[in-house]
Amino acid sequence: MGCLWDIITAPFRFCGWLIGLILEATGRLISLIIGLAICAIGVALCITIIGAIIGIPLIIFGGGLMLKCIF
Repeated sequence: MGCLWDIITAPFRFCGWLIGLILEATGRLISLIIGLAICAIGVALCITIIGAIIGIPLIIFGGGLMLKCIF
């Protein structure tokens, strides 16, 4: 009876796995884009001396976010 249950529920388990995979890939892509934007803002702030106080931590944070979504 267990084998029959596995055969019946296999398409539903596959759909759940596929939806999870798509959501995970989308989340990684969005976090990569956000990290890149934060790095760009940090670099733009580093043009001025006063902005470098905020810009350098933004670059580090954005780079860490991009690194986290890759691995």
